[in-house]
Amino acid sequence: MATTLDKVDVVTVGVGWTGGIVAAECSKAGLKVRGLERGAERGTKDYGMVHDEFRYAIRYELFQDLSKESITFRNNREMKALPMRMMGSFLLGEGLGGSGTHWNGHNWRFLPYDFEIKSMTDEKYGADKLGADYTYQDWGITYEELEPYFNKFEYTAGISGEDTNPFWGKRSEPFPTPPMKKTPILQRFEQAATNLGYHPFMMPSANLSESYTNPDGATVAACQYCGFCERFGCEYGAKSSAEVTVVPTALGTGNFDIRFNSNVVEVLKQGDMVTGVRFFDTVTGEEFIQPAEVVVLTSYVLNNAKLLMVSNIGEQYDPATGRGTLGRNYCYQILPGATGFFDEQFNTFMGAGALGMTIDDYNGDSFDHSDVDFIHGASLSITQTGQRPIAFNPVPPDTPAWGAEFKKASIEYYTRTLSIGGQGASIPHKENFMSLDPTYKDAYGLPLLQLTYNFTEQDRALHKFLSEKSAEIMKEMGAKIVAASNPLTDYDIVPYQTTHNTGGTVMGSDPAISVVNNYLQHWDAENLFVVGAGNFAHNSGYNPTGTVGALAYRCAEGIINYSKTGGSLV
Repeated sequence: MATTLDKVDVVTVGVGWTGGIVAAECSKAGLKVRGLERGAERGTKDYGMVHDEFRYAIRYELFQDLSKESITFRNNREMKALPMRMMGSFLLGEGLGGSGTHWNGHNWRFLPYDFEIKSMTDEKYGADKLGADYTYQDWGITYEELEPYFNKFEYTAGISGEDTNPFWGKRSEPFPTPPMKKTPILQRFEQAATNLGYHPFMMPSANLSESYTNPDGATVAACQYCGFCERFGCEYGAKSSAEVTVVPTALGTGNFDIRFNSNVVEVLKQGDMVTGVRFFDTVTGEEFIQPAEVVVLTSYVLNNAKLLMVSNIGEQYDPATGRGTLGRNYCYQILPGATGFFDEQFNTFMGAGALGMTIDDYNGDSFDHSDVDFIHGASLSITQTGQRPIAFNPVPPDTPAWGAEFKKASIEYYTRTLSIGGQGASIPHKENFMSLDPTYKDAYGLPLLQLTYNFTEQDRALHKFLSEKSAEIMKEMGAKIVAASNPLTDYDIVPYQTTHNTGGTVMGSDPAISVVNNYLQHWDAENLFVVGAGNFAHNSGYNPTGTVGALAYRCAEGIINYSKTGGSLV
């Protein structure tokens, strides 16, 4: 028998960046908010021993327990999907702060082109540029409409950067803190890119260049360039994340509380309204009902979609008919690039997660796509994130994979290797989608989420073109050996690539092709909001977090307005 708790104004499912932002804004507005976090409480004080590559980067200390819940994967509908038993292509977060605890800190605004990609592409290249199997669409909001929310997120997080990129959208204010240090490695990239006629600039970073106090009074420390960002929490409190910014703000209002070890398994719905959520205490096994005036799904992309599916809210996408929206437009990220092997040594063991320089000359529609077989592109960057000895063993092509020659090359090139990497756009295809698995279940008896995904011809063409461009820059940097990334074949769930899963709960202006409106309010239940990278109609040539943060602020504004007026917000 489930225990019913006292009703709250707002319940969030997950307390990471999105849940923390919604909690902070709603609690400041006087709403009573409860956050349900299935992981444990944690924070800066817990990361004093975090410089342990084996524990955190190899054994995944901060991540989801796949023995309790995973996903299943297949390349196409004809294959049998099998569970992901170990962390592979992406890393699923768990605990206070979610994936924002262990992110690298790359913080981008998607381009104006992204939000109107369908109409802009059709106008310039014609409606048949890619063909009918690609389901890209406008987002139901423009960059100009979203810009204030981008700005709010950046000033909450204290993002370090410089407004010198000629290709991105206009900013209403400068970055709150200056860019990070321009190291010799970055200077070499800058010179080479400039020589080739490109426009390099310092990457926007949530590893802060200086100590910063945000408008809510939360302080983020200055980065120490220790090189332990991705897969690690920051022991200095110098990497902006929810547990050092928005969560303390929310707790400080007295209107917000968190229940940890609380795994939500169902969104409860009566008629065209939701009434709350059902969850289990993962320690005691007790079952609870949390009633709420407003339910906000703020967990990771995959879990938001799964919760809607198991709760029978919305119509599941069917690739055979094209009907339905839930699970539609799943996208990943394409990773073109090139590696250079040098004679001279670099301090590659030092750095920070978002210490880097970038060019956008091949991102979005900043170049003419008339004579190429793809749309969009990638931000091409060199980053100095701090290469650690267990996971970083670069060797030139044709080096044996083991033995004395491999060992000798590994030692030689550990500090003599640089890479240029692209965050490439992923355009949705009718055969790439999320659904419920018919066979495998999680620890609570619910179906696992099933991922059906493979790279497309669009992906392969984009990857090849931009890997070649990356190799040209690396050659200009003076590498004695340059190796462009291998061509794409079939997508595999291993090895690690990025955690940039998007789509499945897409936003838009038309319920026929979207799950939520541009306030992230569900079309089928006006008091249900779903916020995260699942709202992306495609994935851009950037990391997703900055755009997720902007959407969370937009969503919070919508919830506050809804609490006063009710009804649809658009």
